[in-house]
Parts: sequence; C-alpha cells; structure tokens
Amino acid sequence: MLEWFADLSAVSVTLLLISSFFGSFITAALGVGGGAFLIAMMADLVPPLALIPLHGIVQMGSNGSRAVLTRKHIDKRVVLFFALGALLASASAVFLLDAVGTEIIPPLVALFILWLCWGPMPELGLGKKPAALFLGGWLTTLATMIVGATGPLVSAWLGRSGVSRWVYTANFSTCMTLQHLLKIAVFGFAGFAFSQWIPLLALMILMGYIGTKAGLRVLGKLPEKHFKMVFKVLLTLLSIRILFVWAYQ
Repeated sequence: MLEWFADLSAVSVTLLLISSFFGSFITAALGVGGGAFLIAMMADLVPPLALIPLHGIVQMGSNGSRAVLTRKHIDKRVVLFFALGALLASASAVFLLDAVGTEIIPPLVALFILWLCWGPMPELGLGKKPAALFLGGWLTTLATMIVGATGPLVSAWLGRSGVSRWVYTANFSTCMTLQHLLKIAVFGFAGFAFSQWIPLLALMILMGYIGTKAGLRVLGKLPEKHFKMVFKVLLTLLSIRILFVWAYQ
C-alpha cells in the first residue's frame, strides 16, 4: 500500500491528511494562516524538491473549493488585475527556480513563516487599485514559487477593510487558487513528476475540502485574538524544528 503514497510511512501519510484538514479549516474560519501551517508540517515529511509543488496542489484544492462555495461574493475586477500580475510572474518563474537550489527551500520556508508570525505585516489595503493589484499579483506569485505560503501577503495586499468577511474570503480564495494553479504549471514545466504523488494528493485535497466546509460553518464565530496567538506559537515551534533538522542533517 505504501508504494501508492510515494513510499512515505503510514505515520507521515496520516499526519499529512490531518494537516490538510486543519490547514483548510484554519483558513476558512480565520481568513488566512492555514497554508503556512500546512507547509510547516509538510516540510518535515516530504522531500525538499516536492515541498512547494505538492503544497501548491493541496492548497489549490482547498482554496478552489472555498472559492466555489463563496463564488457569488467574488469581486471580478479585483481578481482580474491580480491575475494579470500573477500571469506575468509565472512567465519568468522558471528562471527563478533555476537560481535557487531545492535544498535551501525548507529553511527559507521556516524563516518566512517566522517573519509572518512576528515580523511587521503591512496593512496595505490596496485591493481596489488596479496598479497595486497587478503589482501584488506579480510579487506574491514570484514569492510563492520559493516559500509557498504567501497567503498572508496576498491578504495584506487585498485588504479587509470596507468589505464583508464573505467578499474578502471569496476574493482571497480565488486569487490564491489562481496563484497555486500557476505554480503547479511552472513546476510541471520545470520537470517535476507529479504522478507518484497522485493518490496522496487526492486524499489530502479531499481532507482539505472537508476542512473548508467545517471552517466556513464557524466563520466569524471563533475568538480570533486568543486563537491566533496559540497558532503563532505553534507555527514558531514548527519553524524552529525545520531549521534545526536542516542544520543538523
């Protein structure tokens, strides 16, 4: 059976499925953060070369289901300008991947997550300005090719003020779905073989969909302040572990 799951152990497969559920649940319930949690868990369980593309597929499934479930709230103008920037970034991303060795991706992911947790996160709120949306689509799509979990950056670029939770969730989920789709295409073009991971990915996407449905049921009902602090501590511990394992491997 394990050869169906890229020869990962049963424990690793179980942890990946649980992480997919909770990653989608967190993003659906709080608006952002689940992608960082998922990639922090995956960094310790899958090879560095597979980390970014596999995370992209699972997150595309998670964000895609959320975008479909909230589709009537999507602001098409916001998505259009973001998409134009993302498309431009994907056209040059292959050259970026060639310049970065896959062995340093896990520590870069860990450092990026630590910055997301404790560094200054801009509240740009530029979500209605076409030029800013275009720039945001370009910059965050380039970043996601290397560190994967750029959801908080996309969130900051789109901004939450002046829109309902449902409109924000719909716009954010749609933009992230597009970004992950482009990332998958770029890694496929660069030669990454997805076939051996298909059974595991299918189960992770299914768990992500279940997590999304559960998270949307409690959207706006969780005590965000206390939950987010606990979540930051958890991400910090996971990131420190990634750095420790990388340094001493």
